[in-house]
Amino acid sequence: MIAPILSPDVAAALADRRPVVALESTIISHGMPWPQNAETALLIEAEVRANGATPATIAVIDGVLRAGLDAPMLERLGRDPGVVKASSRDLAAAMARRATAGTTVSATMLIAERAGIPIFATGGVGGVHRGAETSFDISADLVELGRTPTAVICAGVKSILDIPKTLEFLETQRVPVLAFGTDDFPAFYARSSGLKVDHRFDTPAELAAVIAHHRALGAGSGLLIANPIPAAHALDLDDTIASAIAEASARGIGGKALTPFLLARINDISGGRSLVANIALVRNNAALAAQIAVALAHLPL
Repeated sequence: MIAPILSPDVAAALADRRPVVALESTIISHGMPWPQNAETALLIEAEVRANGATPATIAVIDGVLRAGLDAPMLERLGRDPGVVKASSRDLAAAMARRATAGTTVSATMLIAERAGIPIFATGGVGGVHRGAETSFDISADLVELGRTPTAVICAGVKSILDIPKTLEFLETQRVPVLAFGTDDFPAFYARSSGLKVDHRFDTPAELAAVIAHHRALGAGSGLLIANPIPAAHALDLDDTIASAIAEASARGIGGKALTPFLLARINDISGGRSLVANIALVRNNAALAAQIAVALAHLPL
């Protein structure tokens, strides 16, 4: 089975059983404009370190799976227009073509698991798109959560999605949905989607214990840990999101191109406020993920 190449600091941390947090790279390659993408990647890595863990940003570089990137690799992901977007289904093709790719949630989960990293921080996971009853547009992230035992810390799912259907799909995939410090399921820019979660936990140690028990059970699925955006950065963008979705539909934009288009248009329409919020929530998730990883490192897996 193919394992990723580990950076020296990630390899050392794993060998010493020290906490490591996986980070995805489509936020660099397709989620934000240059130079905010590279700057944000470094801020997220710094947040992980400040909370006691080693960051492992994951990507495909020249066809090679990597966990832990150096500065030139991060810059290449942020600036090179030839960088592609890879979900878990695209990894073999990217490797065969020796392509360089930013990894989505599903691809990052798979590579993190191959590396032996059980904790992964991201912004928001993909889900069931609005109108999926006719388009069948359901993110591979949800299927990967059903089959790969990585714990994913996120700010819920993006408000551009059909959140009730996404939660139903996660239930079908046997994915525990946990919330940190809230009874509500967050909606990326908003602290609440109006939907409740089944399980609330108020400390990183409690979440680490759930992860340890889930892995010991051999359940096979991942876990989704929802962490609300900090209140100071929360936004009500329902009208903005509806406008961006209508524009995408009118222009026939879908598939892999849809989410990057919507995020870019939402940022344009909001006058840049959504980008500020996006950065704040990812940093918040990275900090919580590191705290959970530190607690998990003291528990048997």
